[in-house]
Amino acid sequence: MSSETSLPRHIGIIMDGNGRWAAKHGLPRAAGHARGADVFRTICRYCEKIGIEALTVYAFSTENWSRSKDEVDSIMNILRRYLRDAFDLEGETIRVRFIGRRDRLEKDILSLMEEIEDGSRDNTGLKLNIAVDYGGRDEIAHAAREAAKMVLEGRISPDDIDEDLIDSLTYTSCCPPLDLLLRPSGEERISNFMLWQCAYAEFVYMDTLWPDFTPELLDKAIEEFNSRNRRFGGR
Repeated sequence: MSSETSLPRHIGIIMDGNGRWAAKHGLPRAAGHARGADVFRTICRYCEKIGIEALTVYAFSTENWSRSKDEVDSIMNILRRYLRDAFDLEGETIRVRFIGRRDRLEKDILSLMEEIEDGSRDNTGLKLNIAVDYGGRDEIAHAAREAAKMVLEGRISPDDIDEDLIDSLTYTSCCPPLDLLLRPSGEERISNFMLWQCAYAEFVYMDTLWPDFTPELLDKAIEEFNSRNRRFGGR
């Protein structure tokens, strides 16, 4: 990557194509999810290395519960494995947060998530948000409910509810605004991911399935980001 490259401060990635990758290689879908998890770890560490401030990845959506029980179970087991093995944070500066609902996850998964969040709380490097049981509409509804509670408790009036308040109630309020939304796999939709945050993000779509994604492809996406003329509606 050129030294003159301007880095996006916050990148969102829809990690898509694990099942298709497995089918392409004659493997069970679980193998695709496992390979995708390995790539996820590589990309996280690469983002940390090059100086990205925040990375938000789509791991499991609110809609993914509708998949077959076997596939959901395999995804959750892979999540367990990575929560135990992949987040050895000793000597690293990545701060990990999990965003999304927590009421439908198994207790052991929740405990592992909380342990990782607590263990990395004081880290000052890449802010890594992992979206688990996450949906963009659900996040906005959550923010609206929180604002409604503030009104009922007398802390604010309805007229105080504005974009800044809603933004402060989103899961990524501690991060810079989303600059780049990246989706590998050839699909060209955002699939209910970061609907609020992507208002002025640049979208880059790639034909590569997520398990084949590499740091070099991330570099290409950042180069494409740099070629855009970002006007934010101002002109």
